[in-house]
Amino acid sequence: MKKIAINFFNEDSNFKLKQINLTRNWINNTIESENYSLKSINFIFCSDQYLLKINQQYLHHDTFTDIITFDNSEIKKQIESDIFISIERVKENAKSYKVKLYTELHRIMIHGTLHLLGYKDKSPKQKELMTAKENSYLSKLYPAIS
Repeated sequence: MKKIAINFFNEDSNFKLKQINLTRNWINNTIESENYSLKSINFIFCSDQYLLKINQQYLHHDTFTDIITFDNSEIKKQIESDIFISIERVKENAKSYKVKLYTELHRIMIHGTLHLLGYKDKSPKQKELMTAKENSYLSKLYPAIS
């Protein structure tokens, strides 16, 4: 069986992802269903402060965010990326949206993945499509929400 090159790391966080293989397969299936191939994705779970420093250094934004996706791909339609996720932001968002932590975490993870697949969210129309795609792929992980 081919090893799926989706890795999980922590920086300034003790977060431990549950159901790692299920999550890997779900993300890989999403990528393949969009006719892309996977080289590798590194998900790095971190603190607000850690992600703020990345946001300041690389994007010149002085704001907290829940996710920053770096597309390192060199070959068209082949995914290679580092995705940084603030677990503190995800927890706060889950509380604000009144959803479970893992529901929000998976939404953020698939959001970053969709950016790598070419989806944008700057305009209202783009946001609408992004949200529809997020919901569609989340329903494959959580059939009860569809």
